[in-house]
Amino acid sequence: MADGSSSPFRRPGSSEGPPRVVRTIAAWGLKRLLSWGRPQREFTIFPGDRFLVSYPRSGNTWVRFLIANLMSPETPVTFTNIEDRIPDVYKNRRRQLDRVARPRLLKSHEYFDPRYKSVIYIVRDPRDVVVSYYHYQLKARFIEDGFPLDRYVTRFVSGEVDPYGSWGEHVASWLATRHERREFLLLRYEDILDGAARELDRVASFLNVRRTPEQLAEAVERSSVDRLRMLEARESDEWVTTRGTRKDIPFIRTGARGGWRSVLSEHAVAQIESWWGPLMNTLGYDLTVARVPDAGHRAQTGDGLPQ
Repeated sequence: MADGSSSPFRRPGSSEGPPRVVRTIAAWGLKRLLSWGRPQREFTIFPGDRFLVSYPRSGNTWVRFLIANLMSPETPVTFTNIEDRIPDVYKNRRRQLDRVARPRLLKSHEYFDPRYKSVIYIVRDPRDVVVSYYHYQLKARFIEDGFPLDRYVTRFVSGEVDPYGSWGEHVASWLATRHERREFLLLRYEDILDGAARELDRVASFLNVRRTPEQLAEAVERSSVDRLRMLEARESDEWVTTRGTRKDIPFIRTGARGGWRSVLSEHAVAQIESWWGPLMNTLGYDLTVARVPDAGHRAQTGDGLPQ
């Protein structure tokens, strides 16, 4: 799956994906999926633009550093210059984005946008995503200390923690419309953990960036979690994303996988897996809880997504 050789929506021996997966888009409503009301979906997009897209807390910052360090080996990337290399569409004014050298590579958290023609999409286990997001929203003061994690998980699966929809809506919106197309590259966060140089080489091929094994290794070293945490400690007041946020909670956490196992309750895990179990399975995320949440949660489709 990770090399893009087979579709996560394809039945074994079949050339077509299950129709229910495609129908999930209609289930959310086209108004939400293709909404143009938010300013972040209205900036000018130029021919040749490429996009680095993910649901929040899925590894986008790490991949930005990997790519930027590969493309600019002469100048190590820091939090003070990352917005010049791969700008965040939410943190930069339109005229700043317009000044970026083309072809641009832009960071985004948007659900499916048909104007995004060339996309690198990062996906991460939603059980780890929700834990990371919980701590980030504490750091940014979106939630208060002591906010119950189980309650946060309920809001997370309902798509109520941000304007990007739920994890399942976001991921399926891109995979159901773009997976296996030539201008779409799917990266799993966990595959990057297992082989960052290998996955960065896939990205370089997608972007037509020349590289050597030595350049890949150097970019990986310059983008290590330890280095990013050191840079954050030194530059958090200068980077637009962390400026004004709490200093006692890091933006760059451990970067590990499976931390949810020691944090989430069985009920919280059951909520996530019952909503998105089939989608998680197709992406290679093993399910661990057999039971479904208590009555009162919304009904599910056959794809583990809300009807």
